[in-house]
Amino acid sequence: MENVFIIDALRLASGRGKAGGALSSYHPVELLADVIRPLVARNDFDPAAIDDVIIGCLAQLGEQGLNIARNAALAAGLPVTVPGTTVDRQCGSGLQAASFAAAGIAAGIYDIVIAGGVEMMSKFPINYATLGQDPFGPSIRERFEGGLVGQGISAELVAARWGLDRATIDAFAARSHRLAAQAADQGLFDREIQPVIVTRADGSTAVHNRDETIRATTTIEGLGGLKTAFDSEVYARRFPEIDWQITPGNASPLTDGASAVLLASAAKAAERGLRPRARFVEVAVVGSDPIEMLTGVIPATQRVLARSGLSIDDIDAYEVNEAFAPVPLAWLQTIGANPDKLNQRGGAIALGHALGSTGTRLITTLLNVLEDTGGRYGLIAICEGQGMANAAIIERIPS
Repeated sequence: MENVFIIDALRLASGRGKAGGALSSYHPVELLADVIRPLVARNDFDPAAIDDVIIGCLAQLGEQGLNIARNAALAAGLPVTVPGTTVDRQCGSGLQAASFAAAGIAAGIYDIVIAGGVEMMSKFPINYATLGQDPFGPSIRERFEGGLVGQGISAELVAARWGLDRATIDAFAARSHRLAAQAADQGLFDREIQPVIVTRADGSTAVHNRDETIRATTTIEGLGGLKTAFDSEVYARRFPEIDWQITPGNASPLTDGASAVLLASAAKAAERGLRPRARFVEVAVVGSDPIEMLTGVIPATQRVLARSGLSIDDIDAYEVNEAFAPVPLAWLQTIGANPDKLNQRGGAIALGHALGSTGTRLITTLLNVLEDTGGRYGLIAICEGQGMANAAIIERIPS
C-alpha cells in the first residue's frame, strides 16, 4: 500500500445507549459534527482541501438517515464543496469507512479524507433498522436450515466450540472494566476524547469527558451472579452444544458514540504541514460463517498479516473488538497471540460498542497506545453481523 497517513484521531466519551444516557439528548448529526469540527480545527488546515467524508453507521433511518456523513459535514461547518457518504458493514462500519478512505488515497483518487462512524443506540437499538420486517428473504432461509441467528446465539456457539467456560468469560469481562478504569484514572484517554457539553435529564449541563459505560467496581463474583441473556429451548434443540454462558456483563453494552480519523497522502500532508502520527500498513476484509458469525476476526487477522508480510509476534498491540467476551478469547486461542498485548486499556465491554463508530474508536485508542508505549505496529480486528470481519495494521511514526 502507498503511504496513507493517519494525521489525527478523536472520539467522544461513550454514553449509555438508553434513555437518560449522557449523550441521549443529542441529535446524531450533531454528535458526529462535534468530533469532525475539532478534528479539523486542531490540525489547522483549510477544510476545503478535504476530498470526502466517509462515515460508518448501521441504523440509517430517521435522524441517522439521508446520508448522515453529508449532514454532519455541513453541521460541522465544512465547506459545501466537501461531499460525504455513509457505509454499512455492520459493527465494522467505522473501520470499513477508514479502509475505503485509505484505499482511495492509495489509489490517488483522494488526498485528504475524514473517516469515522456514529451510532445512537439510545434512539436506534439493535435491529431497529429492520422496522420489524424480514431483512433476509426466503433464499437465505433455504440455504441455512433454521435461518440465521442473533449474535447472542453466535456468541454462545463460540464459547461452546472454543471450550470457554463462564468463569473464563467473566474474568475477561472484569479485566476489560479494570483496565479501562485504570486508563481513565491515569488520563490515558484524555488525548483521544473530545469533551462535550451535555444536557442532563433535569435540564442542567455538564462536561462529558469520561466513558459512561466503564464500571470500575465490576468483579468476577458480581458478574457470576448475572443471569444468562439468550436461553432458548428452540436454540438449545438446534445447537445442543450450547451451555448458556452469555450475560449482559460479558457482552458489550448498548452505546451512543462518535469517532473520526483524519487521513492524508504523503504529498498532501507535506504540502499542508500535517504531521503524520501513523500510517496504514495493510487492510483486509473477509466473509465467514454467518451462523457462527463472530469468528471472522480470525481469518481477517490471518489475511492482513499475510498481506503485510508481518507475523503476530511483530505486532506490539492489538485491539480486537469485545462484542462478546468469547470473541477475543477465541481469537487469542487460535492466533496464538500474547494476551498482554490485547486491549491494553480495556475494550468494548467497558468502553462501549456504538456500532458504526467502534471501528474508528479502535483506531483512535490503538494509536494512543502505540504512542504511549513506543510500540511500532498495531493490529485492529472487528467482527460483524451476518459473518464478516475487518482488520487493519497501522505503524506508528515517531515524532
